[in-house]
Amino acid sequence: MSYIKIDKNKCKACYLCISECPKKLLKIGQETNSLGNHVVEFCDPNNECLGCAMCATRCPDLAITEVLRT
Repeated sequence: MSYIKIDKNKCKACYLCISECPKKLLKIGQETNSLGNHVVEFCDPNNECLGCAMCATRCPDLAITEVLRT
C-alpha cells in the first residue's frame, strides 16, 4: 500500500493531478497555502491508492511525492 504527500507550499492549484488519478483520490481542498491557493487534498479512506505515481508525474511543480507504507 502507498499514499502520497503533498507539499502545500509548492502547490500552485493547477489541479492537473486530480484528473490523473485513476482512483479519483485527489480533490480540491478547503485549505489554502501561503499564496492563497486552495491546495489539492489526498483522500483515501479505503486504502485504494495504487502507488502508480501518475499524479506526481503530472505535477509541474513537484509538489507531490509518493510514500510507501511498511
